[in-house]
Amino acid sequence: MLLEGKRLLITGVLTQKSIAFAVAESAQREGAEIVLTSFGRAMRITERIAKRLPDPPDVLELDVNEPDQIAALAATLGDRWGSLDGILHAIAFAPQDALGGKFLTTPAQSAEIAFTTSAFSYKALAAGMLDLMREAGGGSIVGLDFDATVAWPIYDWMGVAKAALESVNRYLARDLGPEKIRANLVSAGPLQTMAASSIPGFETLADAWERQAPLGWDTADLQPVAEAVIWLLSDRARAITGEIIHVDGGFHAIGAPPASENA
Repeated sequence: MLLEGKRLLITGVLTQKSIAFAVAESAQREGAEIVLTSFGRAMRITERIAKRLPDPPDVLELDVNEPDQIAALAATLGDRWGSLDGILHAIAFAPQDALGGKFLTTPAQSAEIAFTTSAFSYKALAAGMLDLMREAGGGSIVGLDFDATVAWPIYDWMGVAKAALESVNRYLARDLGPEKIRANLVSAGPLQTMAASSIPGFETLADAWERQAPLGWDTADLQPVAEAVIWLLSDRARAITGEIIHVDGGFHAIGAPPASENA
């Protein structure tokens, strides 16, 4: 089993259609011990969904924008495990006025919220769990991305936040590498998750993948992304850091839909 004996912190589980849920399920099947996080009104939902995993894990409170909660979580995991082998950062948020074609009118406060929650939190969580990962002798941090090398319809300031996330990943790789801690992102194609449902016009992106991804793309299939995350969390990826792995059916490599469609 790829993750036998590993202890993992998994954020972002809200429904069974969450990428993080698919990762949690696969991680347990690969031998990992896991805990989930949630906060506020979503806490009860996550606790209910956690019971659908093969071995229902505990759900610990974490608002990643609250430094005191990150510190409290680290203390709890220290008491429970003493060390930590891996983290899935599956956290992103942008206010509605920062999405859906409102790029030019988005107020600074909304752009700042998108950056803080979707990008800075990646650093905050890594730094907060650093001592625990040192105790493990190193480990792996994986974040969920959406290709930020180009501008997308409707994605607006979330796209900018993802560009920041990609930069944060490189700097984490630089600073955590001497600790034998890896930082990588998985850039997924559009998937039918709760997060996607909050993006106005999500179907526009999904339709583009249907036309252009050379391997095809199933927006309902979370497993290809989950399995890439599991691999990056495992020791088989021990020499990889600062990387962005595209799990998108090959869409990112193709400049335009097939010529026959443009004829």
